[in-house]
Amino acid sequence: MTRVEPVPASTKVEVYADVDIVAARMRGRRLAVSLGFPSATATLVATAISELARNILQYARRGEIIITANERDARSSLTVVARDEGPGIHDIERAMSDGYSTSGRLGLGLPGVRRLVDRFEIESRPGAGTTVTIQVWKR
Repeated sequence: MTRVEPVPASTKVEVYADVDIVAARMRGRRLAVSLGFPSATATLVATAISELARNILQYARRGEIIITANERDARSSLTVVARDEGPGIHDIERAMSDGYSTSGRLGLGLPGVRRLVDRFEIESRPGAGTTVTIQVWKR
């Protein structure tokens, strides 16, 4: 008989390398599925987490992803906090514009994440890091 490990209601992944992006993505998807999220929504959660973790590596080199299950009025949601102490974002409005990129890539990252989720908040101070908080509700 196979033993099924319980999924914790909250998990934290330190992001230092590409393997950590995969770990954060997998933990987020697993938690979403354990809450009964449809497979497609769990995949969107995993995609958003991947993008946030990749940004941590690319711009700050290290940080953390915290994924938490929430329950309110008998409805489930996931909250993801991506936090780093990197250089920060000098112009958040511009960074949230489609097509803007300081890395030479497509510039779909943060605006794309915002489109995937129900709630998106970003706080950043140059020289002090960035925190992005997202939330996805089970439908």
